[in-house]
Amino acid sequence: MKELLFKNITSVREQAPLVQNITNYVVMNNTANALLAVGASPIMAHAHPEMQSMQAICQALVINIGTLDEYWVESMILAVAAANQNNKPWILDPVGAGATAYRDEVLSELLALKPTAIRGNASEILALAKHNTTATKGVDSTSSSLEAIEAAQFLNKEYGALVVISGAVDIVVSEESVDQLKNGDALMTKITGMGCSATAILAAFIAVIPNKKEAALAATSLMAVAGELAAKSSQGPGSLQMHLLDKLHSITKEEYINTVKILD
Repeated sequence: MKELLFKNITSVREQAPLVQNITNYVVMNNTANALLAVGASPIMAHAHPEMQSMQAICQALVINIGTLDEYWVESMILAVAAANQNNKPWILDPVGAGATAYRDEVLSELLALKPTAIRGNASEILALAKHNTTATKGVDSTSSSLEAIEAAQFLNKEYGALVVISGAVDIVVSEESVDQLKNGDALMTKITGMGCSATAILAAFIAVIPNKKEAALAATSLMAVAGELAAKSSQGPGSLQMHLLDKLHSITKEEYINTVKILD
């Protein structure tokens, strides 16, 4: 499996998919740089008149609701409609799900359009599935990823979406299995937008890898392994950002295979 996952990492580098991101403006720079580092190409576009044309040239779409407003919500709906029309995968990042009624209303509308995949922390996945009333602490999770497995399975069954739950243990929930990965470093939680970058990378992998579960495992593990390796040479959050981009760009097969932890 490890060999296969690294082959998927190489495939993204070779095919350089173009990924459209309608994402929150707090993380646009981080997200674009993360995509470039793994070998993909980012485009940040949200103007209504170009949504149809943009999806004609992109291989995947990221919808991240971190900084909502009415104009961007309409951009999201237009872009998703175009992606669905063109048979392009789109990934939903439900940032802050459960925090406000407006945010949940927008998410309900987006879920009805059937995302290819959903990636969020445990609190967001729980809120999205409405399995409990666990509070969302900003965009941080107050629940562990293991607590959200049942909610993720519900979302997978209800909407047909692969679900990735981020946390100390990252979990990929597909129709056929629940897979767990344990990599990363606590220092990554001190940098804004780590999850947003992970979602964008997931979109790049799903764009070029036919097996969506393998794409999700490769993308999720790459982000976590790169963060774990980068943390070893970092003095704090600032230097971690720099070393993480370097490692996403230059990680070797030996480094990846010796570090990645796939739990049984």
